[in-house]
Amino acid sequence: MNEKSAFAERLARAMREAGYEPRPAVLEREFNLRYWGKAVTLQGVRRWLCGETLPKQEKVQVLAEWLGIEPQTLRYGEDAGLRIREARGRWEMSISGEERQVLQRYLALPVAQRKVVAQVIEAFSQAYGTAPDETGDTSEDE
Repeated sequence: MNEKSAFAERLARAMREAGYEPRPAVLEREFNLRYWGKAVTLQGVRRWLCGETLPKQEKVQVLAEWLGIEPQTLRYGEDAGLRIREARGRWEMSISGEERQVLQRYLALPVAQRKVVAQVIEAFSQAYGTAPDETGDTSEDE
C-alpha cells in the first residue's frame, strides 16, 4: 500500500471513530469550518479520501485537531507516533533541570530571536567540533 492510500485509510478511520461518515461532503464542510486559510474544495478533499493526494502539513494539523488524533499519527500511522514519543521520552530524561529551563526560555522567544540563538549555538558547535551524534551525546568529552 502506498503512502497516499495509507493516509486515506487513516483519515477515514479517524472520521468514523470521531462519529463522522467518511464522505467528501462531510469532510469538506467540517474541515472548512475549522480552517482559516483558503477553503478546500469538494474535489480536493475527495482526493484525500481516495488516496490520490496528501494534504499539506498545516491541513493535517487542522484535521488532527478536529478528529482528536496526533498529527504525526494521522499523517504517518500509529508506529510513527510511538517512535516519536519514545525518542522524545529518552531525550527528555537525559537533560538536567537547568538545561530544561534554558530550553523552555529558548522556546518562549520569538521565532526571529530563536533563529539567532540557533546560529550562535551552531557557530560554537562548529568551532569546538562538538556535533551531536545520534544519541545527542557530543563527540568530545567536556
